[in-house]
Amino acid sequence: MQLHAILALGVIAPSNNPIYFPGGIGPRAFGLIDTELGAKIAIIKESKHIPQIGTFTMFEIPTGSYDKGLGVGKVWYKLPLWLQKNVGHWTFDGGAGYEVVPQTGYRNFPYTGWLVKRVLSERLELGIEVFAHGREGSAAAQTGASTMIDLGGYYHFKNHPGEQFLFCYGHSVSGQTENYAYVGMYWTWGKDNKKDSTSFNWMHVPMNGKALE
Repeated sequence: MQLHAILALGVIAPSNNPIYFPGGIGPRAFGLIDTELGAKIAIIKESKHIPQIGTFTMFEIPTGSYDKGLGVGKVWYKLPLWLQKNVGHWTFDGGAGYEVVPQTGYRNFPYTGWLVKRVLSERLELGIEVFAHGREGSAAAQTGASTMIDLGGYYHFKNHPGEQFLFCYGHSVSGQTENYAYVGMYWTWGKDNKKDSTSFNWMHVPMNGKALE
C-alpha cells in the first residue's frame, strides 16, 4: 500500500461561460482546488508472466471554491482498476475506472488510460499515454466525452530518490476539444524509499481524473 495526498492550485480561464460553470460565472479564477487523498493497493504482485494488478481509490475533498469554479462543492470519488508490467527499462500499464460525482450539474462517468513509459537514465523517465473519459456533466469543464494523447515524465533529483519533478501535456484527438498541462513536485517515503520509486507509480491518475501521476 502507498498513501497519497495532493494539495494543488488551479486556474479557470475563462470562467464566464454559463455552459461550463453555472455555479459561478465571472472573471478568471485562481486558487486552491479540491484536495486529493488516495491509497494505491497492490492486489496481485507482478511476476515474470503476470502483471501487477491493483486499485488507486481516491477521495476528492471540497477545498476549492465552488462559486468560482475551482471545486465541485461535495466529496467525489475515483474508483479505478490498473495493471502494470515492467520489461527491462520499459513500463506498460493501463486500466479503467469510474468517477462518482454526487453534485448537481455533474454526472458519474467512466474513464480509461493506457501508458508506455521508458527509463532513459537514473534521473529521467518519459512516457506517452492515451486517455479517454465520458461526459462529466453540464457544470463540468468537459461537457462531452474526449480522448487525449498525453506526453510527460519524471525527473528524479540526485541523492534524493523519493523526490521527483512531474510534468506532462496532453491534447484531445477526438471528441470535445481539451488541453491538459501539469507540473508538480512529488515526494515519497517509507520502507521502499531507496528502491525503484517507479514501481506501482502509475503515470496518470492524480491529476484532474486523468491517468498521469
